[in-house]
Amino acid sequence: MVIACVLDDILRRLSNKYIWWKTPEEAVSMPERVIAQVMNIGDYADVQELANQVGDDVLREVLTHSEIGQFNEKSWCYWHYRLGLADADHMPPMPLRF
Repeated sequence: MVIACVLDDILRRLSNKYIWWKTPEEAVSMPERVIAQVMNIGDYADVQELANQVGDDVLREVLTHSEIGQFNEKSWCYWHYRLGLADADHMPPMPLRF
C-alpha cells in the first residue's frame, strides 16, 4: 500500500508518540505499522486525525492485513465494527501464532 507523501508529517508526528523505539524516519518507512499502532493504542484526537487523513479504505486495508499482536482484542473488535467489517455478534478471529 502506498501512502501519499502528504501524510509524512502526520505519520512522523504520530510515530514519535506511538513508535518511540524507532526514529521517525525508520517508522515512516513502514506507514502501515504506524497506522496500526495508532489504531490500537491511539488517543481519541490522534485516531480521529489519522482517520480523517487516510480514510476508511486505508484503515480497512491495515486492519485486514495486520500482523499477530498488532491489535489488542478491544481495538480489534472496535475497528471491525467501526469499519463495517463485522457486526457485534460476529467478529473475525484475531491473527494467531502457530
